[in-house]
Amino acid sequence: MGLVAILVDFQLLISRTTTNKTETSRENWEMQIFHNPRCSKSRQTLQLIAEAAQEVEVIEYLQNPPTVEELRGVVSLLGITARELVREGEVVFRDLDVDLSTLSDDAVIELIVANPILMQRPIVVGNGTAIIGRPPENVLQLWT
Repeated sequence: MGLVAILVDFQLLISRTTTNKTETSRENWEMQIFHNPRCSKSRQTLQLIAEAAQEVEVIEYLQNPPTVEELRGVVSLLGITARELVREGEVVFRDLDVDLSTLSDDAVIELIVANPILMQRPIVVGNGTAIIGRPPENVLQLWT
């Protein structure tokens, strides 16, 4: 058994005991959120998951970025191009001076893996699909 603690808005602490799951193996979780605790939409999405009593693995992707293979899977589940996953308004993106139209999906994915701040957030993966939590209520599609 493992204890998963989720901090939402730095005030709401929700603890849940889970069975047959490990925090280090992403494949063992039914639902995952690629989460940035500094992002209000990400916090709101996580709060909706918690309020619905859904078990979720919280991946703070800025500290623990997805691998190229994981990101390919997420893009496929989202049904979008890798370019659509890039936050072009980020300072890092402007500093890199990249023209996304000249890059392949694999090159864009490698760019995101190297600079995870560029990834749209939050992304929730579950039930064989994925959503971007903008607006946060999009997450409700995963279990309703």
